Amino acid sequence: MEEYRFLLDIAIILFVTKGLSLFSKKISMPPVVGALIAGIVLGPMMLNLVQFSESLSNIAEVGVVVLMFQAGLETDVKELKRSGKAAFIIAITGVLIPMFGGIAVSVFYSKNIMQNVFIGVILTATSVSITVETLQEMGKLKGRVGTAILGAAIIDDILGIILLSIMTSIGKAGSIEVSVIFMIFVKMAAFFVISAIGGVIVYKFFQWMSEMKVNNEQVHRRRVPVFAFAFCLALAYLAEVFGIADITGAYLAGIILCRVPETFYIYRKIECLSYMLITPVFFASIGLKTDVSSMTSALLIFTILISVVAVITKIAGCGVGAKICKYTNRESIQIGAGMVCRGEVALIVAQKGISVGILHHKFFAPIVIMVLVTTLLSPVLLKIFFSEKKKVHYRKEAA
Repeated sequence: MEEYRFLLDIAIILFVTKGLSLFSKKISMPPVVGALIAGIVLGPMMLNLVQFSESLSNIAEVGVVVLMFQAGLETDVKELKRSGKAAFIIAITGVLIPMFGGIAVSVFYSKNIMQNVFIGVILTATSVSITVETLQEMGKLKGRVGTAILGAAIIDDILGIILLSIMTSIGKAGSIEVSVIFMIFVKMAAFFVISAIGGVIVYKFFQWMSEMKVNNEQVHRRRVPVFAFAFCLALAYLAEVFGIADITGAYLAGIILCRVPETFYIYRKIECLSYMLITPVFFASIGLKTDVSSMTSALLIFTILISVVAVITKIAGCGVGAKICKYTNRESIQIGAGMVCRGEVALIVAQKGISVGILHHKFFAPIVIMVLVTTLLSPVLLKIFFSEKKKVHYRKEAA
């Protein structure tokens, strides 16, 4: 019966993650927090009810791929064009300053240059799903600041994926010699060229499917998400063949399909698959692999520092970019606050770093705590920085 134990483990994970996610929403916290806590509760840190097996590991890996595919499908190319130059500058400064901040903190705890740079790369991540929800609640999503945040977040994701691809390729190669770096860039270029050519063909195929009718009725619709998911998995595999992270291929597959006529239908069906099984297992796996029992006082200080730096450098980095683009001081801070949340993106990057041997497992718990801190703090900061203006306006009226 032991070989079927994973079925019970999945059942426990689904029950607890969904229960705690609902509780998180009830107390105005992001559902991802509940899912992460579920893994911690079920793992070695607390109850130790679920063992992280190979079966769960495989499902979690598919979960990572699907999450990045969804992120690609959600990419709004029109929004990217509309925000244009300002979003690009905000994203650049919002990536560089956190990255150097992460490197600066990690050099005191690690002599491994690659690892230090990778920790910096983790801090470049941005997850705006919680920001979007908060801004929608406040009615600020479609304003000047909301548009800048969304545009910058898209470019931030693309830059982060490129950096991750470079780092994982170097990690797999196990060398930073000039010839090795050159070959890595050649492989990356080859992958993107092949993906672009294949992407055009796939895009045309999906357009054809959307127009195909039998007896004046569209009969293909249920098959579209299946083809889309297959394309995502194939491109993720192709990325690994070229020595690049599989999530790069998955994200690129999403971007290729984000403009097809059936995008929304594909996303809804993929979201159903994701919500029902693989995403809860992925988030729970993060908690299951988080162990603070071996955390020393030095690592505890590192956790505090990396969390503080993650918040400050993102606000400062994006704020500087916003100021360069002629946003007001208040708007610059609001944009920076909107980019603070690291969410699932940082977790995915950290997990990839461990899988290719760039990131030591002892840094995983501090990264998870940093993600929890930024995820919880982001909506609080947004409400503070957006509500302050209203208070000032109210006093003037009262006067």
